[in-house]
Amino acid sequence: MKTKAATRIQAIDSPSFTELFEAKKRYTAKTGKEVIDFSIGSSDIPPHHAIKEELARQALNDESYQYSLAPLSEMVAAIARWYHTRYGVDLAEDEIVTVKGSQEALSHIPLAFCDPGDLVLIPDPYYPIYGVAPKLAGADIVFLPLKEENDYLIDFDAIQEDVARKAKLMYVSYPNNPTGKTAPDSFYERLIRFAKRYDIVVLHDNAYSELVFDKEPGKSFLSFEGAKDVGIELNSFSKSYSMGGARLAVMVGNRELIAIYKKMMNMIDFQAFGAVQRAGIAALAHHDRFVPTLRQEYRRRRDWLIQKFQEAGWSIQPPEATMFVWAKIPDHYEDSASFHRALLEQAGVLTNAGTSFGQEGTRYVRFALVRGDAEVEEAARRIQEAGLLDPIK
Repeated sequence: MKTKAATRIQAIDSPSFTELFEAKKRYTAKTGKEVIDFSIGSSDIPPHHAIKEELARQALNDESYQYSLAPLSEMVAAIARWYHTRYGVDLAEDEIVTVKGSQEALSHIPLAFCDPGDLVLIPDPYYPIYGVAPKLAGADIVFLPLKEENDYLIDFDAIQEDVARKAKLMYVSYPNNPTGKTAPDSFYERLIRFAKRYDIVVLHDNAYSELVFDKEPGKSFLSFEGAKDVGIELNSFSKSYSMGGARLAVMVGNRELIAIYKKMMNMIDFQAFGAVQRAGIAALAHHDRFVPTLRQEYRRRRDWLIQKFQEAGWSIQPPEATMFVWAKIPDHYEDSASFHRALLEQAGVLTNAGTSFGQEGTRYVRFALVRGDAEVEEAARRIQEAGLLDPIK
């Protein structure tokens, strides 16, 4: 049997989950304690009860089990109202399509827009699928470093002219995962000018616009003049409405780009489960009764983690947004991978090594705000007692 993976699969660098699982087991066997896991951004905050009730009710409806050949008209109308009310953006029906989670679109967009050898611009650090999807399409990648001294913003002046002229597609995401930074209006205005000048398609991943803590509410890329001329935006129900397992998101923006994506996906798959779409409509209807509370809870969790880790001797810059904390590692560790291992093996605390998000994550680890207060306090105590923050003498 010829079991060799295709070249495109061999090119994917993926973490060894078996190795991670074994390391967690070893810690528990050695100490009798469970690992405190901050690694995955899967919310433990349940969705609004109305969302669950609608999903359960629609799951009992026989019509829900027919193929979903197109988004429900009620869903499209709800999305249009949402974007008008929340972002001040008017959308026509052909500027909207639903997807089964942002991951679906992030994975497939390069297949729709890029030929082998085309160039894709990716920020670094980046959500891992950004660095995988272009490879699956046979496209080339140029990484754009996001530096702390530049507020983790893309430095357009640092992009070489020949690279900009060759680029076909550009991934952008603010509020940013993993850094937790937001972008000012001036950034989006320059982004649009840059994309127009070099004829680049912009994909704006807007998963965290509802989780901005200390500034004005997050905005839509499409709210800036000219954005529809150059790009599309993804907006996720996973983060804003705690519907991660239900797999629902929207792609909105340039109608020609939307049509290209729909043409491809209509051959590959169908739309989201009808019951999930109905639950999404309920989520949008209950936005004002759920999202502010969700935002406040993540802000409280952020502050609690920062406080407890500060008391343990680890000073961390608070993120402006998202459900993550991007923490700089102690100077005496070689890189985030070695510190990540030390946290797990010596303290039973599991994070994501910054190197999982690209070269620019070498000096950072990422915590997801998905653990309760007592677990956060226990993690801080373990880290302090293990002496992981103490300089090597």
